[in-house]
Amino acid sequence: MALLSLDPHAPLVLDTHELSRRPGSERQVARSVAAPADLGTVVLGVPEGDPVELTVRLESVLEGVLVTGTARAHAVGECVRCLQPITMDVEVDLQELYAYPESDAEDDEAGRVVDDLIDLDPLLRDAVVLALPFRPLCSDDCAGLCPTCGVRLALDPEHGHDEQADPRWSVLASWSHDERPGSMPGLDEE
Repeated sequence: MALLSLDPHAPLVLDTHELSRRPGSERQVARSVAAPADLGTVVLGVPEGDPVELTVRLESVLEGVLVTGTARAHAVGECVRCLQPITMDVEVDLQELYAYPESDAEDDEAGRVVDDLIDLDPLLRDAVVLALPFRPLCSDDCAGLCPTCGVRLALDPEHGHDEQADPRWSVLASWSHDERPGSMPGLDEE
């Protein structure tokens, strides 16, 4: 398996060199990083460049480097029912084992230590996306939008429309009431 090289200057890449691969050695890291692009879902996410506060502990273990900690950010998006802007604070727990290249860790999805560097980007993305609500709402009782005219129903709870006839019956509506019952226009003529 070929490992890609990591940019040591990338904000979510951490250097583990000072842990010296000695099990039990650890290091605390607290930093504010700019949110990467597409950190979230289509309707709710952390805007690119907004601050993400990371507090993590790097601990050397036999198989690699164990990362545990938290990430905090501010997500923005829109309600899926009424499309109003919403904001929410997001705090996620992070935990991942980054295996040494020579480790026999069988999980291909696990992070890897590459040249004493680890990349927190995939870990952060997974944690944030899983923490965000699938269908964010501005409130639990959001009434949404009127399907006919698009008015926000929370602003006009008495909103209504005259009952509209089904367009499939429009031909019947064009018949006059003066015609004989039981006769069909155009068919009774000889």
